[in-house]
Parts: sequence; structure tokens; C-alpha cells
Amino acid sequence: MTPAQRAMERLLTWRDLSACPAGCGTGQALRTARDEIVHFHSARSVDLHLTHRAIQRFHYDLGGSSAIRMVPGSCWVTVHLDCDTDVDLLLSLVSVALKAHQNRPPSAPPPAYGCNFHRVTVLPRDAAADR
Repeated sequence: MTPAQRAMERLLTWRDLSACPAGCGTGQALRTARDEIVHFHSARSVDLHLTHRAIQRFHYDLGGSSAIRMVPGSCWVTVHLDCDTDVDLLLSLVSVALKAHQNRPPSAPPPAYGCNFHRVTVLPRDAAADR
């Protein structure tokens, strides 16, 4: 079972999330009644809809993780799943995302663009360390 499959399996037990096709057209997603929260694009690449406010709040922590990629101006972050620790990180961040979406006013407009798929290149950690 791939890391993404393990994460999806665990997240599907959360009562606030349900599976659907990803709005970007690639892969599966998990969503609340109101928003898509997670896009599973491949066995190791996941986009997470955190909201701009949550990204601002945790910017330095997110930037310090080798598993996280951020796109300036995007309310999504890309999580690269290499190991069980990355899956645990994703689950923690999904919890943050759910809380952030609950606190977003209902009148807030949807994000101007979708997830980071095709906007982030995730290199294996060994290759990234060699740069």
C-alpha cells in the first residue's frame, strides 16, 4: 500500500470527509460539505487546501519541512509522502485545514484557482539534498 493510499484510508474514517473526484481533474479528493480539502494526485503527491490565513500562520513551520512545497499566493500546499511520518504530518495538517475552513466566513469567495497540481515539481528528498 502506498503512503497516499494509507493516508486516504485513514482520512476516510473521519466523519467530516467524503471521497470525490478531484476538482482539478487528476486523482481523488476528500471534501467537506462545503470545500475540497485534499487532492491525492499520485502515490506520493498530495495537495492540501489550507486557506491563506492558515498558511500565513504556519508559514515558517511549513517552509521548514522537506515534505512541504508552497506556491506563492496559493491557498494550497503540496505534501510529498515518502514515509509514515509524512502521512502523520498530512493528517495533522488536514485537521488544521478542517478548522481553517470552519472559521472561514460562508460569504468568503472560493479560491481564485485550484490546487498546485502542475505548479509544483516534487523531487525525491535525496535529489533535493544534492542541489
